[in-house]
Amino acid sequence: MELLAKALVSGAIVALASEVARRSSLLAAVLVSLPLTSILVMIWLYRDTQDTREVTDLSWSILWVVIPSFAFFIAMPVALRSVGFWPALLIACATTAVAYGLWFGLMRSLGFNL
Repeated sequence: MELLAKALVSGAIVALASEVARRSSLLAAVLVSLPLTSILVMIWLYRDTQDTREVTDLSWSILWVVIPSFAFFIAMPVALRSVGFWPALLIACATTAVAYGLWFGLMRSLGFNL
């Protein structure tokens, strides 16, 4: 039952953001640029464990993966200029996967244990 409640709340936020996007791309961009998923996961994690160390570890891990995720938001509009939505989405996802691989490789070569 708890998992269902989490899914419903999380899904409602995504649905709200998609409805807002139909009316205002700027307002939707502000809404989705907030780390809503991260916030929800931190709330659920803390509620389930009462362990601030786990929330701290999650927060640091999220910070490490934010930088390569920017590749998606660069690749998507660039790809949309020359191909349709679905191919552009695939290109942006693939670009992001490569960026993650390069990022983690770089971090490990610098001695970070991610």
